[in-house]
Amino acid sequence: MSTETEAPKIEFPHPDYPIKVIGDNQADFKGMVIEIVQVHAPDLDIEQVVVQESGKGNYSSVRLKITATSEQQLVNLHEDLKATGRVKMVL
Repeated sequence: MSTETEAPKIEFPHPDYPIKVIGDNQADFKGMVIEIVQVHAPDLDIEQVVVQESGKGNYSSVRLKITATSEQQLVNLHEDLKATGRVKMVL
């Protein structure tokens, strides 16, 4: 009997797929994140995007939900966000 368990598979399309993007707290960070996300998920509802600053104000997190259509979409989105050099983490 194997003690390893596989991560649950995501079924696509997956509406309301949550994403949290963390980066340096800069005035245009939210706009940059939205612009990149809209390339991969054009149906993003920007009214639902939430930004929160860290306790000391050094970082901000942008939380949003997209309709995830494939694993490749999520991989491409993650790569494009990280390629900016401004994104520290994508959850």
